[in-house]
Amino acid sequence: MKLVVVSAGLSTPSSTRLLADRLTAATLGHLDAEPEVIELRDLATEIAQHFVTGFPPARLAAALDAVAAADGLIAVTPVFAASYSGLFKSFFDLIDKDALTGKPVLLGATGGTARHSLVTEHALRPLFTHLRALVLPTAVYAASEDWGEEGLAQRIARAGAELAHFMAPAIRPTPTTAPRSLTGAITSAHPTEGFQPIPFEQRLAALRAE
Repeated sequence: MKLVVVSAGLSTPSSTRLLADRLTAATLGHLDAEPEVIELRDLATEIAQHFVTGFPPARLAAALDAVAAADGLIAVTPVFAASYSGLFKSFFDLIDKDALTGKPVLLGATGGTARHSLVTEHALRPLFTHLRALVLPTAVYAASEDWGEEGLAQRIARAGAELAHFMAPAIRPTPTTAPRSLTGAITSAHPTEGFQPIPFEQRLAALRAE
C-alpha cells in the first residue's frame, strides 16, 4: 500500500514539512503503508518547464506518476494571500484529470496566524473536490501559535486515523448464515445444492426447536 505526501513548503526547515511529517506518522500509526514524500520546492523549475514545453522532465513525471498510483494522499501547503501557494496549485494543475478520482486525500495547511484557518475549507477542499478526490472530513490547519498545543495534536491524530480508515482495504466477513431471498425464504449457501429454497414454516420450526 502506498501513501504519497506532497509538501509545498519553501524553507528548510519548514513548518509545512513538519505538519506533513506529523500527519504521515499519525496515519502510519494505524496502517502498514510505504510513504513517499514529494517536496515541491525541489521540482519548481521542472513544473515551470512543463507549463512552457508541455512535457514533464523525468523527476516531475515520476512525482506525477507517484501521486496517480497512490492509495492515499496527504497534501500540505503554506498559506499565501489567504489561499494555497502558487507552487502547490501549479503542481496539481498538472495532475491528470482522472488521477485523483475516488482517492482519499488528507488536507493540511500552515500559516502565521489563526485568521487563515478556514483556508482548508474555502480553497483546498473545493480544489480537490473538483479533482473528484475523496476529501477527508478532518483537515488540519496549523498557525504559528498552535505548535505544541494539545488541540493541534488531537486534530492530527484524528485526521491520520481517518486517512488510514479510508486507505485500508474493505474487509468483508465470510457469511455464517444462508442469504435470505427477496420473498423471505432462506436459500442454501452452497452452490452445489442448487440454491433450493427452504420453506419459511420449516425454517421457523427449526429456529423454535433450537
